[in-house]
Amino acid sequence: MKQLIFVVFVLVSNFSFSQINTGKTLESRHLAKAEDDKEFDNGSTLTREQLLKIPGNELAELGKIWGFLKYHHPAVGSGKYNWDYELFRILLKYKDAGNKQAKQTLLMSWIDSLGPFEERKYAYTQSGKIALHPDLSWIQSSGLHEKLKSRLMAVKNAERTAEHYYVGAMPDENPEFKNENPYESMHYPDAGFRLLALFRYWNMIQYYFPYRNLTDGSWNDVLVEFIPQFLNAADEIDYKLTALKLIAQINDTHADMQGDSVLNNYFGDRNAALDVSFIENKAIVTGYHHKVLGEKSGLKKGDILQKINGKAVAEIIRESLPITPASNYPTQLRKIATRLLRTNDSLIVVDYKRGLETGRLALKSYDLKTMQIPRKNQRKDTCFRMIRSDISYLYPGSFKNRYLPKIRPEILKSRGLIIDLRCYPSDDLVDTFSHILLPSPRKFVKYSVAKLTEPGLFEFTSPIQTGAENGDYFKGQVVILINELTQSAAEYTAMAFQTAPKVKVIGSTTAGADGNTSAIYLPGNIMTYISGLGVFYPDGRQTQRVGIIPDIEISTTIKGITEDRDELIEKAIEIINGK
Repeated sequence: MKQLIFVVFVLVSNFSFSQINTGKTLESRHLAKAEDDKEFDNGSTLTREQLLKIPGNELAELGKIWGFLKYHHPAVGSGKYNWDYELFRILLKYKDAGNKQAKQTLLMSWIDSLGPFEERKYAYTQSGKIALHPDLSWIQSSGLHEKLKSRLMAVKNAERTAEHYYVGAMPDENPEFKNENPYESMHYPDAGFRLLALFRYWNMIQYYFPYRNLTDGSWNDVLVEFIPQFLNAADEIDYKLTALKLIAQINDTHADMQGDSVLNNYFGDRNAALDVSFIENKAIVTGYHHKVLGEKSGLKKGDILQKINGKAVAEIIRESLPITPASNYPTQLRKIATRLLRTNDSLIVVDYKRGLETGRLALKSYDLKTMQIPRKNQRKDTCFRMIRSDISYLYPGSFKNRYLPKIRPEILKSRGLIIDLRCYPSDDLVDTFSHILLPSPRKFVKYSVAKLTEPGLFEFTSPIQTGAENGDYFKGQVVILINELTQSAAEYTAMAFQTAPKVKVIGSTTAGADGNTSAIYLPGNIMTYISGLGVFYPDGRQTQRVGIIPDIEISTTIKGITEDRDELIEKAIEIINGK
């Protein structure tokens, strides 16, 4: 398997369906009958009132069967059908079908209309390689009658190939969702298209999310819960906030809605010139986006923000959590902190506490575009320096592999090396830097990948190793610094470096989102991601949600921020000095 490649999230104002990779070759565009179906290009013709008359559990039943057929039936996989529009066709009949028995008879006829197929001839995966089993328990537990169950189980056993019109594998084996129209002109999609968005996303997670089993609740229950929310979404912002709430259900820090101008405006296009982080569960001023403007604000490092525009920070957190996708609570707080001082007004009123004193200030806000605020997990810093004459420090956030020949001699003569992974690496250090840290090859990771011929099944790969035979490796103490800013490629890098002979990992909970990302497009020009590849230690321990577990847990304190000290670096120096 090739080296993992991770997506760095940036905000983009808009994207066009014509600009994205839909996975279409010239041949597939010519041959796929789905391309010729234009019937619902201008709307589904389905209304909120019509769809709300259908019991939620029956709509959920249809949504699961629609997605099951999408990924299991060979005729759908061949591109014979525009499966979005087939949903609208069956819904138009389904809403008038009468009782549940009549609806299930309709569904059987629908399945039969897709045509015959061959039974599969390929072997099952060996049980020892299975990372995640498909979850088709709903077929038996949804109250479907026996004939419909039999039809579905026959489709489950259909012979399929890895060539599929709607899903494939990227070069690094994470899923690629292909030919999924984002309907970019539909700023506020009609009720049918809003339901399509829910069904599309739910089934992508059901069959191609390697961490489906790690969500807080039952994924099977999510569909019924969200059907009325999507149908009742009153306008564009309500629809997109509902979608964001749905995305948060998978507990994945990689998941978010990228570059959406409506949401950007909702959260605010302006920001104060301050950096805020949650420390000791309080919103703390930790620095300045712009030093001069930040210092002019009147707030100092270590100040505690208690209210924003009259609303308590605790209340803002409570309201924000359901629409803040992240793998764990510290990372949710990290994301919420970046939005605390966003606004569309010229001023932000804050109540703060400094020691025993309290006060209120009106902070000037600045346009986000002109402010050029850096990513939260990327500060300006030299990539390498000697903290002391015998202790070296590496900051991967600005390090480039081309610097390695120059700094290698300095590292090797050091007694200790601090690697600060509270950032996103600007270059791939796993193979290059492992040659300095390791005396021989070490296994550090294995992946789980989707088996395209059996939707919902994820298989383990063999463990991957890094490093090489090397007598001239670093023999001193290595200390790796981590916290909630350590995400994705940074977590992967920490896993590799953890195999060094003398290493300590210190800090706090990381972002818990590892593995190549796969893009998802939903009606209304919504773009989001999932962690599409499972990442595990060689012994099978998970990294998703739990992140990299430190050997020594230590967090920044309010006192440390006030005194402008880096307590993790101080602790690292103590470890190197044998204290």
